[in-house]
Amino acid sequence: MLLTRKNRPSLVILLASLLCLAAAAVPAVAQDGHGPDQAPNGEHHGNHGRWWDNPHVAQKVGLTDAQKQQMDGIFERDRPQLKELNATLKKEEATLHPLLQADTLDEQRVLRQIDTVAQARANLEKANARMLFGLRKVLTPEQWKKLQEMAREWHERHRGQDHRGPDQAHSAPQKQ
Repeated sequence: MLLTRKNRPSLVILLASLLCLAAAAVPAVAQDGHGPDQAPNGEHHGNHGRWWDNPHVAQKVGLTDAQKQQMDGIFERDRPQLKELNATLKKEEATLHPLLQADTLDEQRVLRQIDTVAQARANLEKANARMLFGLRKVLTPEQWKKLQEMAREWHERHRGQDHRGPDQAHSAPQKQ
């Protein structure tokens, strides 16, 4: 699709929806130390951001086993690159930190490193978007609409609360 002023808002909405789903699919570690793949009883679910492996979400969206396998393949294919790009971003941010903390600032060096960090972040975001596009292509238009609806409902219910994501919204809240 050619990006024009006319269709830019539609593309922005699509990307924002995909990024919301990605954020919800990879929930933060709960305050009590349980990770996204670990239930309060210590049992590991092993999803690691694979919202389509959650039976509640898969059933509500109407995913087939073949679609889940396709999504697993996309996720596994892209995960090494995403891990590498994330590590690069962390390394570049770690390089920037001491430059900013130095007693004498080297403005040109700091600005160059900020550019490097920004490029590393952009590379990670683009790779993540490519994976999300791949996942999106597996869904039918009806499934995509249902998933968007679930994400919207989840965000409305959880404004200002924790960010466990729609794939864990049906579970009981974690106790501190």
